[in-house]
Amino acid sequence: MTTDKHDTARAAFEAALAATSGGDSGGPAPAWSDPRLGASGPDWARGPAGEGGAEPEEDRGRRSTGRVSGRSTGGARGRATGPTSGEATDGRRRTRRSRRGEATPGDPEQDLQARDTEPDPYDVARQIVLRQLAMAPRSRQQLEDKLRRRNCPDDVATAVLDRMTEVGLVDDAAYAQMLVRSKQAERGLARRALAQELRTKGIDPELAAETLDDIDEDTERARARQLVDKKLRTMHGLGVEVQTRRLAGMLARKGYSSGMSYAVIRDAIADSEEYLTD
Repeated sequence: MTTDKHDTARAAFEAALAATSGGDSGGPAPAWSDPRLGASGPDWARGPAGEGGAEPEEDRGRRSTGRVSGRSTGGARGRATGPTSGEATDGRRRTRRSRRGEATPGDPEQDLQARDTEPDPYDVARQIVLRQLAMAPRSRQQLEDKLRRRNCPDDVATAVLDRMTEVGLVDDAAYAQMLVRSKQAERGLARRALAQELRTKGIDPELAAETLDDIDEDTERARARQLVDKKLRTMHGLGVEVQTRRLAGMLARKGYSSGMSYAVIRDAIADSEEYLTD
């Protein structure tokens, strides 16, 4: 039974094929002759039929010529096959712009403002403190000042900094020692200038005094002599008085006492090659 149905359908298909191709069953069947597409085929595959189902000579010439500037060469009788190139380009550009806009991530702060719930102030304060510590070591006072400039409530700042101190992220004692070592090595500062630096950073006076007690006078004098010897190498040809005045001013700006400064300068000038006698 199934074979009979297939034979019947195949016979009908061959008959339709022969009628469409003018009786020549040897050539390939046009796309619109597929029975699944209907008797007349889809609009995009069906052309204007002439006599005997053949395409008119006029239409064959029109199709071979093509379109110019998005318009058919057949004039008003030509069918529009789609939007012009300008319209298609504009549409694609709008699509690309819209896609780019959708793919761009939003500003995190704007996203937070767009939410119904307010951000946790403790979490915001923690993030600010962590960012500051990631850039450079900070004292507790410096972090408090930063949070205050960011309009963080005082109770929130205190709670966050207390917790940071408990876990060791905020340590004024370690910060003071680090600051003293770096200022001594980089700039050769004496105790008086170092005390000013610690005070500026908000270090407690008692803690600052304990940190500066580790600096002995011999170490300070040796550092002052290094500074004077280095500066003297750039002062050849100047008188002793000029050299002494300039060296004393340099040491004073670095926090050295006048007594220690003049003693170091006198010894350095006496040992300088410029004033050594044969």
